[in-house]
Amino acid sequence: MNPIIDEMEKELKGKVEFERIDVDQNQERAAEYQVMSIPTYIIEKDDKEVERIVGAIQKDNFLKTLAKYE
Repeated sequence: MNPIIDEMEKELKGKVEFERIDVDQNQERAAEYQVMSIPTYIIEKDDKEVERIVGAIQKDNFLKTLAKYE
């Protein structure tokens, strides 16, 4: 998934902010967001979680999901 996220970061620069958290290095943050599986993508808008994706996802589907919150 990292190459897909890298592409989306470039394509959506200025529109979407991506934050990567290494759950092994930052267990407190993973617990705060109740991450139980990897990968987990948490979509926030106005500092509130609006959607959560657990598991791998195709780029097109990920972009469609993000588009719902523009």
